[in-house]
Amino acid sequence: MPLKFLTIFFCIFSYSSFAQTLGGNTVYNFLRLPNAPSLSAMGSVNTSYDGNDIGLAFNQPALLKPGMHSHLNVSFNDFFASTKAYHLSLGYHHEQSETTFMYGVFFLNYGNAVETDASGNVYGDFKANDWVMQLSASRQYLEKWHYGSTIKFISSNYGQYRSNGMAVDVGLVYADTAKLFTAGLLVKNMGTQLKKYDGASGEDLPFDLQIGVTKKLSNAPFAFSLTLHHLHQFDIRYHDTLYNSLNDFQPNGNKNYFFDKIFRHLVAATHVYIGNHVEATLGYNHLRRKELNIGRDGNGLNGFSAGIGIKTGKFNFQYAHARYQNNSGYNQMGIILHLNRMMNLN
Repeated sequence: MPLKFLTIFFCIFSYSSFAQTLGGNTVYNFLRLPNAPSLSAMGSVNTSYDGNDIGLAFNQPALLKPGMHSHLNVSFNDFFASTKAYHLSLGYHHEQSETTFMYGVFFLNYGNAVETDASGNVYGDFKANDWVMQLSASRQYLEKWHYGSTIKFISSNYGQYRSNGMAVDVGLVYADTAKLFTAGLLVKNMGTQLKKYDGASGEDLPFDLQIGVTKKLSNAPFAFSLTLHHLHQFDIRYHDTLYNSLNDFQPNGNKNYFFDKIFRHLVAATHVYIGNHVEATLGYNHLRRKELNIGRDGNGLNGFSAGIGIKTGKFNFQYAHARYQNNSGYNQMGIILHLNRMMNLN
């Protein structure tokens, strides 16, 4: 591997040693949410699945390829409590520089909320939203390597409380098409707040270090993905003693939860190819299941997700459903338009 790659990795791992915050203790946590149905279906975390999907490239810039030139991805998520999530991304390949670019936006609209003072007097209402606008670039190195980077501008608005920040993602993908094997490394959300919320101190961004592999079977219509996240921190359990008491959680004495701590880093996905135009996906996110379990009752399919994609020559349709609790889940739909084929764009 070239010296410049080693230098980048050294800087990344040096940075990661300072990024030790857990979920709930960082700002702009909406950056953890999946932007596209294909990512939701795989358990919301993946670095290595190379499906010629510009929605996945929004998450992992090293998956951005020249074949995504003029691909437009639009998706919609009817999230919880009237929250709506919108995503748009567009790819462009610049032949002279041998670089593929992508512009993307992810917008969450939380609707209107009542504005009051500390005494409960109502002054009206206000709109609440979060959004990120980003620009990505990716290039190929030798035959099997792709590397990419994303720069993000982040905005958060809750009435008079407003904040914005900048962040960078860096990704690397190794793809051996002969062996049907892909591996990916992704470093997410290295950045800082530019403007803090009024009256608040500075907070960390939701940094994450992820690595994953995908293997397709040569004699069967299946592929399997395994992704590890939060590699910079071993124990990512969120232990809230008050919440546990109110919800009848009973920790088991001095049990160290060693294997549970390991499995919380794992996200697994299975891909099933039905003919040449249909792909079904099943995903499982163990961290999500453990964090959103309620009491000691059964929690059904919490942590599981599933999706289907239909591919044609000019567009791809995608749908995903993810379970968060027994009777709670969300549906996400999206479409990828191949504008170069639909409109004869070069």
